Amino acid sequence: MTQQGTHDAVRDRYAAAAREALESPTTGTSCCSTQATDPITVGLYEGSDTPSDAALAASLGCGNPTALAELATGEDVLDLGSGGGLDVLLSARRVGPTGTAHGLDMTDEMLDLARRNQAEAGIENAQFHRGTIEQVPMPDASIDVIISNCVINLSPDKDAVLAEAHRVLRDGGRFAVSDIVLLREIPDALRGIVGLWTGCVSGALLDSDYVARLGDAGFTDACVEVTRTFDRDDLQRMSDMVGDHLPEGWTLTAIIDALDGAFASAFVRARKES
Repeated sequence: MTQQGTHDAVRDRYAAAAREALESPTTGTSCCSTQATDPITVGLYEGSDTPSDAALAASLGCGNPTALAELATGEDVLDLGSGGGLDVLLSARRVGPTGTAHGLDMTDEMLDLARRNQAEAGIENAQFHRGTIEQVPMPDASIDVIISNCVINLSPDKDAVLAEAHRVLRDGGRFAVSDIVLLREIPDALRGIVGLWTGCVSGALLDSDYVARLGDAGFTDACVEVTRTFDRDDLQRMSDMVGDHLPEGWTLTAIIDALDGAFASAFVRARKES
C-alpha cells in the first residue's frame, strides 16, 4: 500500500468504528475487532474510575498509557490518535485545572465522538484537534508528555511521527505510549494484508527498531516494556483481521503459525533531553 492508501484504509476503519459507537454507545470496539472481547483491548481499564462510560465502551487501545505515564498536576499532555477521547479525559483529570489534555485525530467521526464524550464527562481542560500524527498542528516545545494508545503502529511514516513528537515536547518532556510491537520479523506477504495493518499488527515495529528510531529522532532513555502477549487462542479470535483475501499460497492456519509469538502489547518510554 502507498502511504496515502494506508491513511485512507485506517481512516475508513476508524470512521466506521466511531459511527458504530455514536449510534450504539454501549457497544465496545477495538483496533483489531468489533467485538468487546477482543484479546488486545479487553480488560485494560478494569478498576479505573473512567470519566465517561461511552468513552470506555469506544476505547480502541492496546494498553492504558495514562496509568503508566505518571502525569503530574499542571502538565500539558498530547494524545496522538485520540479516538473516542478516553485517554484524553483521563489525562485531563490527572493534570487538573492548571494543566491541559489535547487529543489529535484525523477522523471527523472520532472527533465528534470524543467531544460528545467530553461533554458527557463535564471535563473542561481538554481540547481536541483535527490533524495527522505525522504533521502535528501544535507549536514547538508546547507539551510536557506525549501519550498514544495503539496508534503509532498504524502510521505509514513512523519516523515523521517520532520527529514530530520530539519537536512538540518541551525540554525534559516524556514520550509514554502504549503500542503493538513485533518481537521478531514477520513474512513480507503478511505486511500487505490491509486488515492486519488496520488491525495494529503488520504495521508494527520490531521492538529493537522502535528503540533505535526513537534515538534517531533525538530521544534518550528509550525502552520497550512488554505488557501483554497473545497465544494461539487469541490469534484465532482475531482471525477476522485477515478477511477473505489470503496471500497466494497461504492458509489461515499458516498465518496463525507465522504470527504466533511474533507480537505483543507494550509500553514505550523515552525522554527529550533538558
